[in-house]
Amino acid sequence: MDEILRLFPENFRQALNKKISGRWSKIQEIRFRLQQPLELVFDGHTEWLDRLKPDKNDGMFLLNQLSEFSLYRMEDELREGYVTIEGGHRVGLSGKVNTLNGQVKAIQNITYFNIRIAKQTIGAARPLIPYLYDHQYLNTLLIGPPQTGKTTLVRDLTRLIGTGWDKAGAHKVGVVDERSEIGGSKKGVPQHDLGLRTDVMDACPKDEGMMMMIRSMSPEVLVVDEIGSESDVAALMEAINAGVAVICTIHSNSLEALKKRPSLKPLFTQHVFQRFVLLNRREGPGAIYRIYNEHEENLLQKSRCVTNAVDWRASFHRHHNTDRV
Repeated sequence: MDEILRLFPENFRQALNKKISGRWSKIQEIRFRLQQPLELVFDGHTEWLDRLKPDKNDGMFLLNQLSEFSLYRMEDELREGYVTIEGGHRVGLSGKVNTLNGQVKAIQNITYFNIRIAKQTIGAARPLIPYLYDHQYLNTLLIGPPQTGKTTLVRDLTRLIGTGWDKAGAHKVGVVDERSEIGGSKKGVPQHDLGLRTDVMDACPKDEGMMMMIRSMSPEVLVVDEIGSESDVAALMEAINAGVAVICTIHSNSLEALKKRPSLKPLFTQHVFQRFVLLNRREGPGAIYRIYNEHEENLLQKSRCVTNAVDWRASFHRHHNTDRV
């Protein structure tokens, strides 16, 4: 986790390395707030570094590490409120907002940092993928609030589709990785395993990237993280009309809430998606709550067991007395 530790001043670096040693696979976030102890969010619990409270100089050190000493290079990120670093880790930023004509121009006086740790969990999507394949891959939307494992699942789905599994051979996959989170690319080369037949368009806006990928790499399956805008939806519709299957994620607590968003209306009126995968926080990252088909029938209710026996700490949890798996 050198790409994480390098962000911090030496005294914080040493304390974090000692505190988290041997537990990097369990940590989700490091929250760095000026004048407050560091908060370490692990799977299922939170710990604190009480004796270290960062000051303004420590915050400036972290910001310089993120920007490589050039805030101008971070202009877009400062407007969006986050930075993605090597390895696909995302650093959320908060502080005083600078506006222009009522719109956010940048975040100034940044005093809060949230380092979200990206992880690759090989096999996380293995029991999910049979639900998304029926002689061909089905248009799929993964739905969940932040920190429910959407990116982890879509990353492993990409690997499985691009490499092949017992029911399907390797397919050509195109990943449009606007935030560099799926592949965690460094100089265009993914640091995560995304499969043998996978091509990545890194740090490219989703709507433009989808069209570029279709024209240049002729994918059979297109993977996109965090859709939501009207331009994203228009590009998805173009991809589907071109005969490409799409797998994407979106932030929401429910399918019902998504239907109320005007930008997404074409996706529902034209019945674009054949699978809706709902995640929740109650049972940990990656816990599948529902899998709906295009008729919004819960497939997990019909199929009460999963044949693949793996550790479901970060994926399905089986409950025979409910309709959850």
